[in-house]
Amino acid sequence: MNQMTLAYPSHRSPAARRLPGDLAMWFFIFAELLVFGILIIAMAYARQRWPGMFSAGVATLHPVAGLTNTLLLLTGSYFVARGVASAGCETSRVARWFTLGALCGLAYLIVKITEYVLLFRAGYNLRTDTFYFFYFFTTFFHLAHVLLGMIILLFVARRSGACGYSDPAQHRAASESAGSYWHMVDLVWLVLFPLLYVLP
Repeated sequence: MNQMTLAYPSHRSPAARRLPGDLAMWFFIFAELLVFGILIIAMAYARQRWPGMFSAGVATLHPVAGLTNTLLLLTGSYFVARGVASAGCETSRVARWFTLGALCGLAYLIVKITEYVLLFRAGYNLRTDTFYFFYFFTTFFHLAHVLLGMIILLFVARRSGACGYSDPAQHRAASESAGSYWHMVDLVWLVLFPLLYVLP
């Protein structure tokens, strides 16, 4: 019994239970996840109802572009995680890591817009059929969140680089909030990628 008590303490320090970042950001993240969840459920229902249409639509997409964007967002999340780990003590490192994360987001935007252009030139758009409606709507909605994530990262990076956070706790909270939002954007793409590019 004593060994169990030593191995698994009945209480934890407040820091261990602390939610990273700002509570308002988490409310925003959960609201965004709810919207994405509704879209994904609706898309799954449509896929089940019109499997042939979705299989034909998936075949017209560019899986290399989808995989490239997946790797870009994962790399960006790595950079952001390094930045968050440096928060509160190394403001210059936070600025550098967050800027690298935002650059990964910029590369994502370039790849995604190029993919849109190729699909538009091939004659596909929101009104082509149900598959393309979901593809363009969900991916553009996600793209807007990538852009917002980049803005948040660059805002925190700029303030970090200019020593704009006098309180280390405030700096850590801002960095964690930015990082949490970016990881949410990454998580959503990890769900969208197989649904749109992999599953037949």
